Amino acid sequence: MNNNCYLIIDEKTNKSALVDCTEFNQKMIDLIGDTKLEYILLTHGHFDHIIGTKEVKEKYSCKVAISSEDEGMLSSARLSLALFFNEPQNDVSADIIIKDGDIINLGETEIKVISTPGHTKGSVCFIAEDYLFSGDTLFYCSFGRTDFPGGSEKEMLSSLKRLKKLNGDYKVMTGHDETSTLDYERKNNPYMKLL
Repeated sequence: MNNNCYLIIDEKTNKSALVDCTEFNQKMIDLIGDTKLEYILLTHGHFDHIIGTKEVKEKYSCKVAISSEDEGMLSSARLSLALFFNEPQNDVSADIIIKDGDIINLGETEIKVISTPGHTKGSVCFIAEDYLFSGDTLFYCSFGRTDFPGGSEKEMLSSLKRLKKLNGDYKVMTGHDETSTLDYERKNNPYMKLL
């Protein structure tokens, strides 16, 4: 599904955090490399963003963080939509329940949680320095689907408006397909331009 998965590394301590965990294979092991994986930070609970979470958690003894609204997706093939796409569920439990405004400390790097419902009730974005990890909220000149259970176009537009109002520019690391910048999206995303 052209999912993106990102590794945030704190250079001082070599501690790392995965943003979404789309698979578990040699490619994922190579991505993590010799870093000290502390967290799996989930932007939301749909199956294509969590499939590798159980095995990565077991291999690296890291902590899984997700919002309370999406936590149930970690152990329900119906809620995660895995059932409807005939994909594996790989039940796993959350270690940290995150909410809007939380700060996750990764060594000396601060990762801020921003609640952005719309794609799911519990969708969040993460900000680390000048990077915005937008999950399935903000895409290149588009936004995530709102027609799945728990989705809401009204909430999505409110979330996009919130992102638009963030101070400064950010490199937008999307949940699917190509990346962008927040300034580019403010100027060119047809949905953001209307807000």
